[in-house]
Amino acid sequence: MVRALFVIDVQNDFTEGGALGVTGGAAVAEGITEYLREHADSYDLVIASRDWHDGDNDNGGHFAAGAEPDFVETWPRHCVAGTPGAEYHPALDASLIDVHVKKGQGVPAYSIFEGVTDDGRDLIDLLDEKGVDVVHVAGIATDYCVLASARDALDAGREVAVLTDLVAGVAPESSTAALAELEAAGAELLETR
Repeated sequence: MVRALFVIDVQNDFTEGGALGVTGGAAVAEGITEYLREHADSYDLVIASRDWHDGDNDNGGHFAAGAEPDFVETWPRHCVAGTPGAEYHPALDASLIDVHVKKGQGVPAYSIFEGVTDDGRDLIDLLDEKGVDVVHVAGIATDYCVLASARDALDAGREVAVLTDLVAGVAPESSTAALAELEAAGAELLETR
């Protein structure tokens, strides 16, 4: 078995104090770093995604323009490429990441599969090339990008587990519903501790 860890959107704008900060985001960043340091040999590949939105447009309607965001389809400006908000949270040790994926470059994007690697490749091609058949998922936000990424990994025929103590969501109810949906679809829910 070839196993990968997806680290989803552990960025300053999605942690406390950021444009769309979630409670527990900084703890997730710290927890993922600790987990990877303790389990370095558990994964053949560590792949991290970042929202990397354009700063000069509404990113295909993703940024609310001229109206209040609805926090479902439209959002405040966040994770604009090259800004501090788009950077990994400082508690996430980026040296532990093998592959970086940027998503949402001019368009709405939730799943890591909607992004491209730093060398311009589609993630599915990389997973196929490396023979990855098991994916563990951690990061932010449980009820949006973690959900979309884990769902797409299942759809891509991978065995999927969500590391439930290494995710943080926008709201408790929608996060619980997201985990239940993923479990019903065949994902395993795992705690690392």
